[in-house]
Amino acid sequence: MTVQNARQIGAQHPRVRDLLTVRKDGAPGRIMIEGSWEHDRLLATKTPIETFFWCPEAGTTYAAERIAERAAEVYRISEKLLTRLARKTRSDGLISVVRLPVWRPETFRFTNSSLVLVADGVEYAGNLGTLIRTVDAANADCLVLTRRQARPSHPAVYSASRGTILSTPVLEFDEIAHAATWLRGHGFRLHLADPAATGSYRAGAYDGPTAFVVGSEGSGLSKAWHEQECEAVSIPMLGQADSLNVALSAGILLFEARARKEGW
Repeated sequence: MTVQNARQIGAQHPRVRDLLTVRKDGAPGRIMIEGSWEHDRLLATKTPIETFFWCPEAGTTYAAERIAERAAEVYRISEKLLTRLARKTRSDGLISVVRLPVWRPETFRFTNSSLVLVADGVEYAGNLGTLIRTVDAANADCLVLTRRQARPSHPAVYSASRGTILSTPVLEFDEIAHAATWLRGHGFRLHLADPAATGSYRAGAYDGPTAFVVGSEGSGLSKAWHEQECEAVSIPMLGQADSLNVALSAGILLFEARARKEGW
C-alpha cells in the first residue's frame, strides 16, 4: 500500500481506539512505535507492521512511503488527532503498531561464551528498555525476566532500548525456581548482583556459560533468588551512594564477563 491512497480516519475509528489501547500498554505483545529514528530501526528488522498512521502535515512522504510498503493497513490522520495519539513532542507524523517477537526457551542453544542477564522484579519501563539495550550491546544471548512488573510492550521500552526490543530475545518465567533450573540445565553459573556481597565481581570465574541476576530498583533481589544458592558478587561503592542504577550495574557486569570471554 502507498500513503497516497491511504484513507483518512478520525478519532472514533476502531483502529484509532485500538492504538489508544496499545499506547496505554493495554495490549500485551503489541507495541506502539513513533518517530523517524524509531521507524528506521523498525525497518532494519523483519518485524511486520500491523497498522501505520501517517500525518502528512508533520512528516515527510519519503519516510512514510517506506513504512507503508511494509504495513498491512495504512491510515491518514489529522494534526489534531496526531497530538492526541502521540506520546512524544515530535513524532514526525509517523506512528505504527507492531507485534513483538515471541521467544521460546526450548529453542535456545548455548556455548561457553554465552552470557545471560536475569532481571528480577524490574519496575520501570525505561529501565527495562535500557536493560534490553545493554544485553544487545554486550552481545548477550537473552534477557530473562522474573517477577516482572514493567511490560516489554510499554512504548517507553522501545525508545529506551533504541529499538533493540525487536531483535533481543526476552524470556519470562513465572517462577524463579523454573528460571534457575532452566539456566543450570544449560550449564550456566549464576551470579547474584548483591551490594551486600563480600566478593567483588572482578574476582568471578566467567569461563563457561555465565548469568547475572540483578534486582529491582526498590526492593532488590527476591528472597527466592537468594535461596537458589547462587554466587553473590558486588560492585564496590567508593562514594556515598550504596548502589548503582540497575541498568548501569548490569552493563558493568556483562562487559566484564564479555571481556574475559573474548580476551580483551
